[in-house]
Amino acid sequence: MPKFTPSLDDMQFIMHDFLKITDHYQAMGFEDASDPELVNAILEESGKFASEVLSPLNHPGDQTGCKWNDGVVTTPNGFKEAYKQYCDAGWAALASSTEYGGQGLPYSLGLITSEMNVSANTSWNMYPGLTHGAIHALAHHGSGELKQQYLPNLINGIWTGTMCLTEAHCGSDLGMLRSKAEPQDDGSYNITGTKIFISAGEHDMAENIIHLVLARIPGSPQGSAGISLFLVPKILDVATANGATDNQVTCASIEHKMGIKASATAVLNFDDSKGYLIGEINKGLACMFTMMNSARLGTGLQGYGIAELSRQASLEYAKERIQMRSLSGVKAPDKEADPIIVHPDVKRMLLTQKALVEGCRALAYYTATLVDKVEYGHDPDGSADKILGLLTPICKAFMSEAGFECANHAVQVYGGHGYIVESEVEQMVRDARITMIYEGTNGIQSLDLLGRKVLRDRGEALGLWVKEIKTGCATVDASLKQQADEVSALCDEWLQLTGAVGAKVQGNMDEIGAAAFDFLMYSGYVTMAHLWLQQANASLNSSKDESFNEAKRQTMAFYFARILPRVKTHKALILSGADNLECNDFEI
Repeated sequence: MPKFTPSLDDMQFIMHDFLKITDHYQAMGFEDASDPELVNAILEESGKFASEVLSPLNHPGDQTGCKWNDGVVTTPNGFKEAYKQYCDAGWAALASSTEYGGQGLPYSLGLITSEMNVSANTSWNMYPGLTHGAIHALAHHGSGELKQQYLPNLINGIWTGTMCLTEAHCGSDLGMLRSKAEPQDDGSYNITGTKIFISAGEHDMAENIIHLVLARIPGSPQGSAGISLFLVPKILDVATANGATDNQVTCASIEHKMGIKASATAVLNFDDSKGYLIGEINKGLACMFTMMNSARLGTGLQGYGIAELSRQASLEYAKERIQMRSLSGVKAPDKEADPIIVHPDVKRMLLTQKALVEGCRALAYYTATLVDKVEYGHDPDGSADKILGLLTPICKAFMSEAGFECANHAVQVYGGHGYIVESEVEQMVRDARITMIYEGTNGIQSLDLLGRKVLRDRGEALGLWVKEIKTGCATVDASLKQQADEVSALCDEWLQLTGAVGAKVQGNMDEIGAAAFDFLMYSGYVTMAHLWLQQANASLNSSKDESFNEAKRQTMAFYFARILPRVKTHKALILSGADNLECNDFEI
């Protein structure tokens, strides 16, 4: 696979020129992170680790995969050593609380460094990525004793974490889960049940694995209202267990997957395994969603992170591969044919990748600043939290859809060579495909957005976001007025579509499900249009060289001309209703 190179210019542009992120950090009280030179140094060093350590392991790891033998999982060569290097350098603890051994830098800065790890080696990043989610849930909902006992080792990467939700008979419908938690006299619980699809559920990279497990206490209500969350360590006493479980947590197998093959996806058996309640009894889903929301933003980041790798590979190949002559005349007279980058259809695919990747990057970074505001108590009126709730399902679903599209474009740019393993780009398609499924399928994200985040709160969060977008439209340079007017008009249409769906729902609740996916995609394209408009505006006064700034404005023009019109199709589909989904063959 072409070596990953961090897109530091674009990352720094979005952070400094667009988001003014060091001013944001200053307002959050992060004095160290308010120094642009320090922030850039962190990005550069993180980029070196991603490109020099993780990237070379990516394709070999895919070819080797993880190995299971009698409950023991071995990761590909180099993964364990890279993880130790990652922890020793302090990357694991970058954005965690100093109270438990972290470095105390902002959440958003940690997420931005993770992007490069995802692009370089998505499978490897699953191991620390899931741990960050476990830390987040435990920090918010765990008792003081549990935090003291488990957070320091999780934060520093000595231990890793998982979230254990899914069971064979219930995928996303967690109210059907059967795992049980029997109360014990010492205040602990004995957890029994089998969980499937557990990312990083078993491996050889850390001395212990801390599982966050959903289970039902006997006598609790049926359905999701009766689920509690428990911390279940693989090993209770590391000093005496010699690496094996002393808590009856066993790995029955690992999945043989389409992609992310170097990430161990485990079937875990819990057999009277000692666990400790996190949060309140029967409030487990609320606690887990603290972790899930973090994971959803991370999944969106995976989508465009893989797309960044596909973009780099495509661009490099298109400049070198020669095929045919340009329709407008010979461009490389010293060669037998012209590089394929001169052909309009190849340019279309390359610019689509660039527009979607850089648009998703802006969306992820902006959303991460909202997490900062909410996490660190700088959201006095709750508006950041409301907009964050609205954008989270968009980030997960829209960015993963865009990432898969970009990976497919990479294969197409390579042509037949892209379809064979040796080119190493077909791995991108396989790795990107899962992002549309896990952490709640994109259909579920769409229901969450339209049903819960828009209609249930009568469009309050959407109204706040539209207001912010329109404020941005009103303040851009006069040279961008045409695009600003287009975005403003789409915002009005967005609200009208919401009202139209809301009216239909009064007669048939299936109208929510029928419209949801297209509503989310419409929302994503309009949101990205706003972010591209703001990037173009920032480029007019950027400290970057003029070639970079002009490319920004050219890519914005491409987005508005060739990608944003997709909203017309989504609008038609939103309004088409639920009746066209009926078919006699689908009757139960």
